[in-house]
Amino acid sequence: QVQLVESGGGLVQPGGSLRLSCAASGSIFSINAMGWYRQVLGKQRELVATITTNGGTNYAESVKGRFTISRDNAKNTVYLQMGSLKPEDTAVYYCNANIGTATILFGRDYWGQGTQVTVSS
Repeated sequence: QVQLVESGGGLVQPGGSLRLSCAASGSIFSINAMGWYRQVLGKQRELVATITTNGGTNYAESVKGRFTISRDNAKNTVYLQMGSLKPEDTAVYYCNANIGTATILFGRDYWGQGTQVTVSS
């Protein structure tokens, strides 16, 4: 069974920083792209950042220059370093990973349970 465990969410003041982590575990053959998404209640989930196996990155325009996504392949972990946080960054952040297993070698998407990030004074 594959599981994604997120950590690092919490309450932070505007202009502050926060670092999210997401570790994958289980019967993993390979991990392809990984990413972070966020969602506000009543709205659609939106992409924040993605990263390929070799480190290629893509960011939403709203976070470009403020957030940095990275990964540690040896630890099956993806990170999201968030800086210059704004109230509009408040959301539930979800980790995503395309993971290949013994039964699905080409990979399928797995999701973390979400971690709350609140930016408020």
